[in-house]
Amino acid sequence: MCGIVGYVGYREAYPIIMDGLKRLEYRGYDSAGIALQGEFGLFVEKAVGKIARLEEKTNGAELKHTEGIGHTRWATHGEPSSLNAHPHTDESGEIALVHNGIIENHTALREVLKNKGHVFRTETDTEALAHLIEEYYEGDLCEAVRLALTQVEGAYGIAVISSKNPGVIVAARHGSPLVIGHGENENFVASDVAAILAHTNRVVYLEDGEIANVTPSGYEITTIDKAAITPKVEEISWSLDQAEKGGYDHFMLKEIHEQPQTLLDAIRGRLNFDDGIPRLSGLNLQLEQLRNIDRIIICACGTSWHSGLIGEYLIEELARIPVEVEYASEFRYRLPVIPENTLFLAISQSGETADTLAALKEARNRGGMCLGIVNVVGSSIARATDGGVYTHSGPEIGVASTKAFTSQVMVLSLIGLLLARMRNMSIQEGLELTDQLSKLPELAKKTLQVEDQVKEIAKEYFHSDNFLYLGRGINFPVALEGALKLKEISYIHAEGYPAAEMKHGPIALIDEKMPVVVIALKDMIYEKVLNNIATVKARKGRVVAIATEGDDEIKNHVDHVIYIPETFRLFTPLLSIIPLQLLAYHIAALRGCEIDQPRNLAKSVTVE
Repeated sequence: MCGIVGYVGYREAYPIIMDGLKRLEYRGYDSAGIALQGEFGLFVEKAVGKIARLEEKTNGAELKHTEGIGHTRWATHGEPSSLNAHPHTDESGEIALVHNGIIENHTALREVLKNKGHVFRTETDTEALAHLIEEYYEGDLCEAVRLALTQVEGAYGIAVISSKNPGVIVAARHGSPLVIGHGENENFVASDVAAILAHTNRVVYLEDGEIANVTPSGYEITTIDKAAITPKVEEISWSLDQAEKGGYDHFMLKEIHEQPQTLLDAIRGRLNFDDGIPRLSGLNLQLEQLRNIDRIIICACGTSWHSGLIGEYLIEELARIPVEVEYASEFRYRLPVIPENTLFLAISQSGETADTLAALKEARNRGGMCLGIVNVVGSSIARATDGGVYTHSGPEIGVASTKAFTSQVMVLSLIGLLLARMRNMSIQEGLELTDQLSKLPELAKKTLQVEDQVKEIAKEYFHSDNFLYLGRGINFPVALEGALKLKEISYIHAEGYPAAEMKHGPIALIDEKMPVVVIALKDMIYEKVLNNIATVKARKGRVVAIATEGDDEIKNHVDHVIYIPETFRLFTPLLSIIPLQLLAYHIAALRGCEIDQPRNLAKSVTVE
């Protein structure tokens, strides 16, 4: 959450920073600001709302500066306001700071600084750090930042400039991502490579506890304890075009339609049609280690937690290994039992989710084998695990995750098949499932053809105040994810339940005003789901069913049917979720909601 962009070089900084902020606006959009280093000191401007408001306030200003930092905010401490927006400055206005994360001991720092005569103007935790840097400043900005950070508790990704040290940006990170972009006679700082990819694809990822002194000619990286670091320059493989809307009205809709391709990318080069054993070399585990795993803990948050629940069904049925799925935010605050031969699997689209990263570190401390499923190459979780699998779904800009979810489920399917082939699954069954997996991208493309039908259903229900989503077995987590998508972007209250649990409470809500979406596929519990539908209809509920292609019987029991192609039972979530994503999108569009940037939400939750 929140976005940082910094530039120092020979070009005008303002357009570079503003363009970068626009590319990061999905990470935070309740206020924004910019600080530029000029001949007469720092120019600082801030605005409430989106980047466009900041542009309006700076329109017409002569901003020819060649150094600056910018920030787009998702508020934690202090309501969205021009005063609380970043950059924050010290009392003299000579030091400017942008910050992602939370300074947990900011109250204590404020008291110490107040006693030394500092006067605070905002409600933010960040302002305390700006004043602390001022307190330590004795001519060397990097040293002042370093000394200040030795007093800080919490998470941060920061960029700092000072009118007293022109031509320098000091950047540092602990728990919040930050990259240095490498250019010719210019360099960049950003919280996400998307902000600087128009200018360079060569980046250095800062690690926790590192600080960088960035100038037009280069950058020097050390630890907070002054140990020298040899930077590793990485090249970003995806292009800027992949982060553009491509003719769609919203990024979310584009990303829904990208799923046939992203599913293909997730399995590309990984399917093995010789023996049905997927090629997942990134796991970095020997065959004997795979065979000895006797318990798996999956940790994640939000949509990734839902993909983990699907993974639980997949792995337990295919490989017969017990799986527990934990909320990362809860896992880290108890005393988890991680015996020998336990595999800990962290799932995160961004690879920066603070709670998941903290849970991963806790698991490592307790001796677990730790793997990750992430989308972003070089992200914190990717670097903190023993190995893992990249989903290769490309940049996901819409705050409500879609293609990242299905890519995660596809990767979990591959892991489930691999573990099964290491244990009890025959080569013939392995080859059959490999063939089924290879067909899913085309089946997803076919599923997307229901969009016009979904639009019509959305027109009938977009005024509803509440929705209920029901599923059973492996499609119960799909019901949870469908409900989450609707509430995230349309602000309609929606709940997902196991269909049989409806009788234990939610049935009290059902009447003619309550649409109920039921995943009713032709499987071993199909008849029981029909009974659940009958219970809803008996109470005048309106039912939308996601059903298996060719099932004509379901039409007699529901108000609307959306068909998906038939596939192997455990792989159905990869298809059944697509109509639910489309339904959420089109309902939100009809309600006039901010689909890509829903209120109060940020793409990457990098604070607790």
